[in-house]
Amino acid sequence: MLNDKKILIGITASIAAYKSILLVRLLVKAGAEVRVVMTPAAKDFVSPLVLSTLSKNRVTIELTEGDEWANHVMLGRWADVFVMAPLSCNTLAKMAHGQCDNLLLAVYLSATCPVVAVPAMDEDMWHHPATQRNIELIKGYGNHLVPVNRGELASGLYGDGRMAEPEAVITYLNTFFFRSDKLKGRKALVTAGPTYEAIDPVRFVGNHSSGKMGFAIAEALYEQGADVVLVTGPTRQRAAYEGIRVIDVVSAADMLAAAEREFDDSEITVMSAAVADYSPVTQAPEKIKKESGELVLTLKKTTDILKTLGQRKKDGQLLIGFALETHNEKEFAQKKLQSKNLDAIVLNSLRDKGAGFATDTNQVTVLSRSGEERVIGLRSKKEIAHEIVSFIIQQYA
Repeated sequence: MLNDKKILIGITASIAAYKSILLVRLLVKAGAEVRVVMTPAAKDFVSPLVLSTLSKNRVTIELTEGDEWANHVMLGRWADVFVMAPLSCNTLAKMAHGQCDNLLLAVYLSATCPVVAVPAMDEDMWHHPATQRNIELIKGYGNHLVPVNRGELASGLYGDGRMAEPEAVITYLNTFFFRSDKLKGRKALVTAGPTYEAIDPVRFVGNHSSGKMGFAIAEALYEQGADVVLVTGPTRQRAAYEGIRVIDVVSAADMLAAAEREFDDSEITVMSAAVADYSPVTQAPEKIKKESGELVLTLKKTTDILKTLGQRKKDGQLLIGFALETHNEKEFAQKKLQSKNLDAIVLNSLRDKGAGFATDTNQVTVLSRSGEERVIGLRSKKEIAHEIVSFIIQQYA
């Protein structure tokens, strides 16, 4: 979403300025064009040379440099968004009261683009009534605010005032400024992660799915404007966007119940969860004690969630499944595509290096009912997710 966007970063004198280095790096990596303006005092905390190297643009600090004038008016008109990160208590006060004693403030006062404040200061400064009043004043001017975090501070204290992490700043920009409307108004249902089938209160039958692929797909759909519901089994993953409605489940039966509740009014459904195919016939009410001899488990098939939804699918609904195979991959995927009444299936193989469970990368082939085949080579799971959503938009949206 940040590709070709113009982001102006304003850096003030704060120990948190080190985070601006990563913020610039992540923005450039996401395809944004980045320029940096700093207060003179900010040079004591972060190197202009580092920032100019990463942004690939000269860092501006002074209103005049030699015989040249830094055109603060054009900087404020050039940007799609002006991000003040970190915003110190001092510069916040100046913004609140219209003071203009450096280039950064001149850019701020003449900016025609949205301004996002990302404060950073010690806890007592943050909670001081004057600071809170200044926050309300700049919000009243129409500026946006990324909330501070609670954590370890430069003073050695632990409390509020820590600058939001660069990833959170980018999430904020994507959510409030650069979210696409290609899937606006469309409900999307995504399943992710494993399911755990209890043997006793301690042990379970499960698999190694991390949920990374499903979460990435949910986030990519949200970024394209969809109203996303994510049903997830036990995982350490957390949705990047608060707007994604997350339903946590444990077992295959739990996931089936949640999916059935959400499916009928979902226009797009992507079933990427690694649902356990078998569950113990009986679940011991207490922990099974270790004894001599063998422990024999009798397993029963779980309900096929994908097939169940395929049988309920109506015209206008798009249903996409996943197939993780170890051999005869394409043959098995094609059978699954037909037998479960899918519109498309995403095939990946455990024989492919860098693909499968718990990795940050994947490589897949998307097979559609219409016969189209799209091979997506080894990439990050986030990039794979965007390719899958692009396929959805091109084929069905």
